[in-house]
Parts: sequence; structure tokens; C-alpha cells
Amino acid sequence: MSAPATPSEPRREYTLADFDFELPPGLIAQHPAAERSASRLLDGTGPAPVDRVFRDLPTLLQPGDLLVFNDTRVIKARLFGEKPTGGAVEALVERVLPGMVVHAHLRASKSPRAGGVVRFTGPAGDGFEAEVLGRAGPEESLFVLRFPSEPLALLERHGHVPLPPYIEHPDSADDERRYQTVFAAKPGAVAAPTAALHFDQAVLDALAGRGVQRAAVTLHVGAGTFQPVRVERISEHRMHSEWFEVPQTTVDAIAATKARGGRVVAVGTTTLRSLESAARGGTLQACTGDTDIFITPGFNFCVVDRLVTNFHLPKSTLMMLVSAFAGHAHVMALYRHAIESRYRFFSYGDSMQLARLS
Repeated sequence: MSAPATPSEPRREYTLADFDFELPPGLIAQHPAAERSASRLLDGTGPAPVDRVFRDLPTLLQPGDLLVFNDTRVIKARLFGEKPTGGAVEALVERVLPGMVVHAHLRASKSPRAGGVVRFTGPAGDGFEAEVLGRAGPEESLFVLRFPSEPLALLERHGHVPLPPYIEHPDSADDERRYQTVFAAKPGAVAAPTAALHFDQAVLDALAGRGVQRAAVTLHVGAGTFQPVRVERISEHRMHSEWFEVPQTTVDAIAATKARGGRVVAVGTTTLRSLESAARGGTLQACTGDTDIFITPGFNFCVVDRLVTNFHLPKSTLMMLVSAFAGHAHVMALYRHAIESRYRFFSYGDSMQLARLS
């Protein structure tokens, strides 16, 4: 299917400072709301913000709309261990590859050398040894490790929930349950698609009862989602790459939605990035592979009409994405309202709904 690209705000040279804001530390959510759908929802689809509760979302959508989710599953990607010298090592597995090989970020006082081993110990005190094969590339920060058996099974047994760096408590059994969507299916993410954390079965049932349909994509969120932008001119930023898949069933569902006059609602920036990556040629097509799409103001959207998303880090690529989608001035005004109204920010925080700039 094809869709006309929507014009965005007039193009200009944005700098990193355009996406900065002062956030009181007390607004960074350290724990999720007691109930998933009891979190707050800022409706930013109109000219003025409207404060709601997330379980109101079905009333804001129309019969015939299509919600598209990211069905990735967060793996227990964080490992703790030591080198043969006794030096501590922390690993964050970024990607699982064939042949019992993984790419991982390693934190140690001195980087392990190729041919060495690291012994990782799980919460129960048992563990396993991984061989260090070297760097993933000459300019890569990732290391290549070979595990002794199937990596996902080893991570499930010995790993920890990879909570974001701004969450200050160790992972717990509650995090294992709540830092995961209720429909997570395909393991591979090292960070949750957080906008979808607010959905519970009651909200899904209410959406179905209203005639709102569902479809799915997969994007395995990488640790690069927390990577800071280190250049002032955002056009010079190098975006990280993540694996994604848009199946033919979702392409067909979107085509049917557009044909009947419904709206495509992306749940989360990862879903939006997947869909717009699959439509880079101007026509949405089923595809599988890596995407490094970098969406900034001036981007022409081809697929998504509405976006449900959490509140993002200052000066982050996701602030640039939502500003491209709904308009920079509008988004910054919504963030000012959210801060004044004491909304909770980031992964365990509240959410907002945005309409595509037209």
C-alpha cells in the first residue's frame, strides 16, 4: 500500500539545545503505577492538553482504527561475573546470534582480551563461562562472546532484568513482571517498548469491544535507545541499529484500515520506527532486517496517524522523533504542561497520545 507523505513543520537546522528541558528528578518514575492502566494519559491530539487516565484510551479511538503494537519480549540481558584475575565484569547482551554467539557491552576495569573467559554468576549462585572472541568490529564498542549452550536459556536462568540507567534500584520479581508487556511474544529486546506497558487485558477488551483492531510488528529494542546525542548539530548524529520485522499480515491490516478511512495508531516509538522504516520507499512493504532510521523534524511520515508514547529523555533521539511527528513547538508545550502537572516520566512513567502534524 502507499500513502501520501504528510508535510511537517518548515525545515530548519535544529540543534541539540532545541530538545532540552529541565526535569525535576522527583518526576523520574522509579516504579510502575500500581495498575498498568491506572497511569495517567496526556491527550495531546488537540490544540490544548487534556489530562486523562490511560484506561480512557478506548474512548479516544474510533471503530475501524488500528492499533499496532511491538510484540518484542525483554530478555534478562544483564549479567554479572568476573575474569580469571578476579576483576568484576558486568555484561549487557545486545543481540543473540546463531551458533551460541552474542554481542554484548562489557564493563570492567580492564577490557577482556580475545581468547579469555568470563564467568557469569546468576542470582542462585550458579553460573557459566563465556569465551571472549574479540570485538564485533574495529570501531565497535560491542564484544563477541560464545556461550556454552543456548543463550536465551542461559540468560533466563542467570540474567537480570535490564532496567534503564535512570532506575536506581536493583531488579526484582516485580520488575520481571512489570518491565514486560502483557502480549510480549518474541524474545530479543534489552529495553521494553514502554508505551505498551500501560495496556492490560481490560483495556484490550474495551478496545476490541469498541471495534478497534490490532496488529503487530517486532523491533528488538537495543541499549542504543539510551545512547546520548553528543553532537550539537543533530544532522551529524549516528543512529544505532536495531533488528525489526513488519509482517505481511500487518501490511494488509494497514491497507484495509486506510481503505475504510480508519487511523493507524502506533503504540510506541519502536512501532512507529518499524512502520516508517518499512515504508522508506514510499510504499509500505513487509520486510525483515536492521533499521537505523533517524526521525527528526522535517521527516515525511507515510503510515502512522497517531502515536501513543511515554515521556522521553531531554536531548534524546526520541524527543526529536515525537517533535517531528506532532510539531516541535506543540510537543515542547505539552512537556511543560506535563512537568507543571507532575506527570511521571520515562519507562515506568505516564503516557501521552499525539496526532500527526498536518
